[in-house]
Order: sequence, then structure tokens, then C-alpha cells
Amino acid sequence: MSEGTAAEPIRNAALLCRAGVRAGARFPLCPERTRIGRAPDNDAVIDGPDAGTVSLYHCEILRSAEGFRVRDCNSTNGTWLDGERITDAPLGPDAVLRLGQQGPEFALVLNEAAPEPLDRTIEIGTLEVPAAAVAAAPSGSDTHEEMLSAAVDQARRMRARGLAGQTMTIMRDVLEQALRQTRRRHRIVAWALLGALVSVSGAGAWRILAMDRDKRAIDAHLRELEAELQKVHQASEREQLLSRLNGYQEQAEMIQHSLLYRIGPHPEGDFVTSELRAVMQEFGAETYSLPPDFVERVHYYIDQDCGPERPKVARALADEASRLKTIRRILEQARMPADLAYIPIVESALAEDAESGAGAVGPWQMTAPTARAYGLRVDGETDERKDLVKSTGASCRYLKDLILDFGAGSSVMLALAAYNSGAAKVKQAVSRTVLDPIQQRNFWYLYRTRALPAETREYVPKVFAAILIGRNPRHFGF
Repeated sequence: MSEGTAAEPIRNAALLCRAGVRAGARFPLCPERTRIGRAPDNDAVIDGPDAGTVSLYHCEILRSAEGFRVRDCNSTNGTWLDGERITDAPLGPDAVLRLGQQGPEFALVLNEAAPEPLDRTIEIGTLEVPAAAVAAAPSGSDTHEEMLSAAVDQARRMRARGLAGQTMTIMRDVLEQALRQTRRRHRIVAWALLGALVSVSGAGAWRILAMDRDKRAIDAHLRELEAELQKVHQASEREQLLSRLNGYQEQAEMIQHSLLYRIGPHPEGDFVTSELRAVMQEFGAETYSLPPDFVERVHYYIDQDCGPERPKVARALADEASRLKTIRRILEQARMPADLAYIPIVESALAEDAESGAGAVGPWQMTAPTARAYGLRVDGETDERKDLVKSTGASCRYLKDLILDFGAGSSVMLALAAYNSGAAKVKQAVSRTVLDPIQQRNFWYLYRTRALPAETREYVPKVFAAILIGRNPRHFGF
């Protein structure tokens, strides 16, 4: 910019998704404030596989005469700018904005073309076909290929921006260009181009409908198998059902991960199940079919926490909010899942003086032998299990050792189970299963086969109920 020239005014701006399944997608920024998160009433809705670390209302971008600022909305996994966690900071075009430490990544793009209103049919601008291509192709064939390629690219860009249903508008524009740029004897080629586009569009829509139908049929089979698994007791019959269930899950995942399926619109599940899937993704415990009895127990404990246990939970989330932040910070520094911070709510409601009948003490309810093994002083004069920072550090090291001990599979889930019942009992459950090292270390296999102690089968859903409420307090009325 030459000296004395005024800076170009910021007319329009957008967030450009830099990575993930929606790489290249743009979210236009609103004139004053743009809310970003998973909830459907946000201005920029983040969904699908990229949403694992994104809160319902994650952050907002504020626009003023001075420029842009990004402000965190008390998100669970934090808003990160150039690798630093922020609460409120300036946002420039060279900055890298990330939702969660490992979440989706965005860059600010300035002076974008004006965003189209979403309450009317969008008129697609004239497709750019290189003049050289027109001159070099008097027959029109190469030019039509250029136009077809441009139309396909433009349709993809529109879908990436979340503007579906514009295929016919794009096709109309292509046809008009073809008619303008070809002579009468070549118009048949233009109509053929339109026919090809209609055919491709129709075939794609038919294929998406077919995949939806196949997936619904697979989901019905999975529900039947899950119901049968809760009734059988013989190991051989149970193994057969589990084998069939795994086969159906693999088929469903293949459909779900296909590009064409992801393009089409699909109804979302209920809020709790969707949130469970998001947390499981972060914990490395993804499974296509969550056991219905597990989901039912999570619902039950959410009802308890929002009902009879509400005062305890409300106090932990509000009055003890600073203590929760301290726990999360220690977990994050140790590169542990920050949502494990909700374990002490289940264990003790964050009470330092809490003591169980078995002699467990403090917010994390550690026994004296375990506490001493992880460096805490427990004697007649001092009990460091009551010290929030020291006990959190010790519990963090203990959980990390449990995760490393169980190794493969859904190790965070197994570590949760072992935190409740002890590593020895979980290992006994593992040893009683079939001699399959992969299945033995899969939490969902152990859960479905009822190999885990009954108390532990209740404890894990109870922790997940606290996690879901802690991640979404406003949704649950806290």
C-alpha cells in the first residue's frame, strides 16, 4: 500500500476451514457478532466428525471499526489462537483459530464476495471459462468440458459453504452459457450437457436415498441384536451375536464414511446420544452402536443430577467452578482428557473432607495405599489427599498409568472402570473373556458381555452423565 493511501475497508469476511472433512468450507461472518458452535442456532454450525471438541456455544467473533476479536464462550475444550488458549483476543487474517486443542482449524479471510441471503434461491454468478479454451476449441467440445468441470466445482463449493439444493440453478447457468457460446448446430451439445448434469444429479440423489435406506435397515438389525444380547447367557450364543453385530457395524460405518453419504442431509440422533458420541470420539472409544442399556443408564443419572442431586451438581459447577478449572488445567498440562475433571463431582462433589466407608478420602476419593504410591503424604499429621492440586496431580498420574496399562482399544474407558473397582478386578474381567487380545481390551465388548462388576457398570454411565452436564450446563438448566 502506498504512503498516504487509506486502508481498504473490510466489506465482507469469512472463516475458512483449513482442515478436516469440511476443508475449504467458508462461514460468512455477520456484521456485528458471529456465534460458532454445535447448536443449530449458531451463525456458524460445526457438525459431523469435526465437532468432537466443539461445544454447543463455543466462541464468538466480534466485528468493529478496529477489526475483529474472538471471545471464548466458556467452552469445554477452549478456544486456541496460534497455539495459545485465549478468552478474548484480536483476530487477524494471519492467525490460526482452533476450536479445542486438537479441534477444527480456521483462518480469517477478508473482503470475500458478499454472502447470499439464505431465505431465497441463490443466483449463481457466471461460470468462468478461459477464453483460450473457447478460441482453441471451435467445435465446442473442449469448452463444454471446461464448463462441466466448472459447474461441478461450483456445486461442490456451494455444498462446502452449507448451501445445498442449488444444482438446478447451476445447471441453468451452464446451459445459458452453452447456448450463448455455441452456434445453432452445436446447441444439441448444450442440451446433452444439461442431460448429463441432470443424469449425474439424479443418480447421486438416488444413491443417497439408497444408502439412507440401507443404513436404516442395518440400524434396525443392530437394535434387534442389542436386545437379544441382553437376554442370552450362554457364551457361545453371545459370541455369535457379537460377531453379527460387529459385521453390521462395519457395514454401517462404510456407508457413513462414504463421501456421497456425507454430502446428503441426514437426521441427527437425540441430544444425549450425539453428545456421548462426541465424548467417545475424544476418548478414542468410538463405536457405531452404543449399547442401549448404557445410554439408558446415562439418561437415568442425568435425571438424577437434574433432580434429587441437583443442589450438589449446581454447587460443583457454580460455587466450585474455579476448582474445576484448576483440575482441568492440570489434566490438560498432563495431556489427559480434560473431561476427566468431572470424576471428582461423582466421587465427592469436590468436597475436600469427603471420606468413604472404605477409607477413601478427598475430592478424588483415593485410598491411602494408592495415594502413597503416587507420592502423596498420608500419615497422622498430614493427609495430602485433601489438597486439591496435589491429589489431582496424583490421580492424573494414576489414571495415565491405568490407560497405559490397558494399552489398546478403549483404554480411557477401561481406566475409568478401573478407577472405580481397581485395576485387578478389571483385569480379572479381561481374563475371563475369550482369548482374543483385541476383544479383551475393548470396553464395549466387556460391557456387553457383563464381564465388568455391576458397580462399575453403573459408575461409568454416572461419570458420563456428569461429563455431559458439565459440557452443556445451559442445555440441562444449570
